[in-house]
Amino acid sequence: MAEPANSDAIAAAFADGPAYVPYLVVGDPDYDSSKAYVEALDRGGADVIELGLPFSEPIAEGSTIQEALVRSLDAGMTPDRFFAFAEELDVDAALVCMTYYNLIYQYGQDSGPRPFVERAAAAGIQGLVVPDLPAEEADPLREACDEHGLDLVFIVAPTTRADRLDRLMERVSGYVYVQARLGTTGARSDVSDQTTQSLDRLREYDVPKAVGFGISTGEHAERIVAGGADGIIVGSALVDIVAEGVEDDLSTAEVAERLEALSRELKEGAERGYAARVEAPESR
Repeated sequence: MAEPANSDAIAAAFADGPAYVPYLVVGDPDYDSSKAYVEALDRGGADVIELGLPFSEPIAEGSTIQEALVRSLDAGMTPDRFFAFAEELDVDAALVCMTYYNLIYQYGQDSGPRPFVERAAAAGIQGLVVPDLPAEEADPLREACDEHGLDLVFIVAPTTRADRLDRLMERVSGYVYVQARLGTTGARSDVSDQTTQSLDRLREYDVPKAVGFGISTGEHAERIVAGGADGIIVGSALVDIVAEGVEDDLSTAEVAERLEALSRELKEGAERGYAARVEAPESR
């Protein structure tokens, strides 16, 4: 049994149709441009935005996102600048921080996750995704999140064993991040059959299922939501647009327009998939 959602904003994002959950690394390629890019995602229809707080040894990321994390760190991103960034954003979407547990644990003068969670809550962060935190070791963070009203999102891989899945799902809240493929993040040209298998494994758990790892087009989004996903998580395809902007020396406005356009395509694809799923039982 999953924990009930702590964040009303995240619960609302999944309440009426599929949630579009984009991801960008905060501070990539610089503070001001990054803020414009995140706000473009919001205009493009984001329901929840995952904000990547860079960490020097990201284990779950492919080369696209690793390079973005390096650009952000080189530009001076720190946890305190991250929280200031979140406070300055003008967005309607719920904000979730994706980072690694060592950074959370070491934040502030007192060791442990509580100071980080308290500061995140004050900055308007509604939830955390912590890829390297085993469910078995998550209770201190879970308790801090409960105390400050944040959701704690876990990633479920195709290889997650049934016994570990139960422990993980007992501690998750808000939504579960369903890994569509084995391996690290990165935009793919097709949609894995493992997506359907992963969703089937989770049907008994009463928590929204958002699928990520490899979504890059509206068609992908449509197929995944039609197959049963409650939301889509898109990172590498968006980070690629930022990287291309750096490589081609594009203006911030040009990159923001591209991010907004792809966001609209992805959101509309997800909505088409949801409509098809709702209509299917009625047509039988």
